Amino acid sequence: MIKIGMIIGERYEILEKIGTGGMSDVYKAKCHKLNRFVAIKVLKQEFSENANFVTKFRVEAQAAAGLMHPNIVNVYDVGEENGIYYIVMELVEGITLKKYIEKKARLSVKEAISIAIQISMGIEAAHNNHIIHRDIKPQNIIISKEGKVKVTDFGIAKAATSNTITSNVMGSVHYTSPEQARGGYSDEKSDIYSLGITLFEMLTGRVPFNGETTVAIAIKHIQEPIPSPRDYIQEIPVSVEQIVFKCCQKSPDRRYQTMAELIADLKQSLINPDEDFVKIVDPDEEASTRMITDRDMVQIKRQSDRRDSMDEALRLKKDVQRRARRPEPEPEEEEYDEEAYEEEYEDEAYEEEEIEEEYEDDEDAGDDEDYDPKMERITTILAVAAALVIGCIVLFLVGKTIGIFPFEGLGGEEEDTKVEEETEKVEMPKVVGRQLEEVRQELLGMGLNPEVAYQETDEYEAGLVLRCNIDIGVMVDGQTDILLTVSAGASGIEVPDVVGTSTAEGVSNLEQKGFVVNRTESYDSQVPKGNIISQSPEGGSKAPSGSTVTLRISQGPEENKVRVPNVIGVSEMDAVATLTELGLSVASVTEVNNDDASLAGLVCYQSYSVGTYVDSGTTIDLRVSLGPKQTTYSFSGSIEPPSAAEDPDYKDGLNVVVSIVTADGVSLLNTNTASFPISVNYTGIQSASGTVTFTYTVKTDAVTDTNPDTGEVFTTEGTEVEKTVVRELQFTPES
Repeated sequence: MIKIGMIIGERYEILEKIGTGGMSDVYKAKCHKLNRFVAIKVLKQEFSENANFVTKFRVEAQAAAGLMHPNIVNVYDVGEENGIYYIVMELVEGITLKKYIEKKARLSVKEAISIAIQISMGIEAAHNNHIIHRDIKPQNIIISKEGKVKVTDFGIAKAATSNTITSNVMGSVHYTSPEQARGGYSDEKSDIYSLGITLFEMLTGRVPFNGETTVAIAIKHIQEPIPSPRDYIQEIPVSVEQIVFKCCQKSPDRRYQTMAELIADLKQSLINPDEDFVKIVDPDEEASTRMITDRDMVQIKRQSDRRDSMDEALRLKKDVQRRARRPEPEPEEEEYDEEAYEEEYEDEAYEEEEIEEEYEDDEDAGDDEDYDPKMERITTILAVAAALVIGCIVLFLVGKTIGIFPFEGLGGEEEDTKVEEETEKVEMPKVVGRQLEEVRQELLGMGLNPEVAYQETDEYEAGLVLRCNIDIGVMVDGQTDILLTVSAGASGIEVPDVVGTSTAEGVSNLEQKGFVVNRTESYDSQVPKGNIISQSPEGGSKAPSGSTVTLRISQGPEENKVRVPNVIGVSEMDAVATLTELGLSVASVTEVNNDDASLAGLVCYQSYSVGTYVDSGTTIDLRVSLGPKQTTYSFSGSIEPPSAAEDPDYKDGLNVVVSIVTADGVSLLNTNTASFPISVNYTGIQSASGTVTFTYTVKTDAVTDTNPDTGEVFTTEGTEVEKTVVRELQFTPES
């Protein structure tokens, strides 16, 4: 227990308490060895008793002690004494950024950018030493009286998160990154996200995401795009808005990759605030998940049905020809032929070429047999007609399912509108001789799909479009693939072939060659999940260093069902995040008593069994344990006044202060009365016993006496005496 005036570590004298937080208390102290004032942060008891946490805390704090930077609250020492774990830090006289924002409502753009630059420089120094803060927020940033900005609390955050300390002691969820909210891996880019939220608050005076519970806020960090700060403060420059957007991208790969990049843009925004110089990766163009469109689905189904129809027609035709060519067989022979027929067509994975060859062989073999050509023509026509009818029905059903042929649109204006939209064409613009990125942006805006192939040449500069498979002015359908042949310059680099490899391996190989990697995702039943389906440009071709290679990543086979995970025994926040990531949602969360004490504060029930498969979007009810149900007691009856045995001086009519207190210190009654008995009725009492206390004042009678020597009579007045009577009470257990 820390007390004012005590000395710890044989050198630090505790002077006064100057702050408190979720994990520690902060004291001002004097170091007698160096004769200077310091701040000492003392871990609270619940953390000090956790040996695993203490070990990690010491390692991280000692690493942070190696940091020396003007924008960091420097750590001088780490120690332990009699179970008290403490960190000795630089004493900064000032206020936190949180209080500064509250005091000024919001900061000016220049002041916010200036503070953000100083914060970034401090964090950059830590990142360069492989130390991640993990809890950047205005409460952990101090502005000194001299105006110096300093980041504090390095080391504690990582120790806490690595020891599964619950989020409610880790500070505000308003600043946490999506990957931290999910409970996943976090790195330097998590600090960049939190700094972006902090910058948003400095500019607007509010946080971007808010909610009634920490879980609701965490889900918003995971799912919802950050609002524009200009929606609240219109005078915020475009460049500053874009810096906030880039810091707060959901995917860490789309944020600033280093603090140096962020600092450069922050400084540029002070010089050219209205210039749109921030390069943000466009999710639609570069790294968004590219799902199969309705048009793609129709084409896939049409090709699949056409092939199935051809197979069926060929099989029907061959079956009829076989039956027409041979005479009436004996029953035994017929049975034999049917078995041979079933064995011959048992495998349904024939290629079309194999089926056609077999059909031609059967025709040649039957030239010498007697059969009716007219019957052959009739059966062929019937088989083809049946196949066409089946194909049309299948196409109609598929089209209806995906919304191409809704019943409401038959013969109406809606159907005409859909047909017009599907057949709407766009005019191919001039692309040859222009830069690739400019052309790519224009084609994507027109709804076309640009694909790039590079050609090594010393006649044209790298990145210039040399040829296009569609001529200028040609009308093409939307979503058409446009093949662009682009100059790789005189020294193109061979693109590694990464198709079929894992995403991590493919990205590593490409980045080592100097290429920028973009990723799209789609389902593929043949390629394992996480492996690369295709790449553009293709492996073996040459492309300029720094150019973009797009990878299509397999998500495995498309399945409509989601396997319910086990969230029992985890916190409510982690459970909701886990279910949300799988495409499930939480309908309600209720708090209940549970006999298992180890589940207190954790999920103890989920409405779907673990391992069952449910539809995406299914809602699941959760229950969080309040711990074992405690026995409660009741007390009903009458409180009688003090008896003669308890106090012979008590007399009826005296004013008495009557109080009833349970054994755990809960006051049930406190009244002043002269009327007894007192009727009482209490339920839900947590203790099994208590006391009733009577406090009153008794006045003694006057006494008359005679002096034997003088015979003088004198009277002694009565005195007032305060009496207290305590009576034990036993309460009745409630069923």
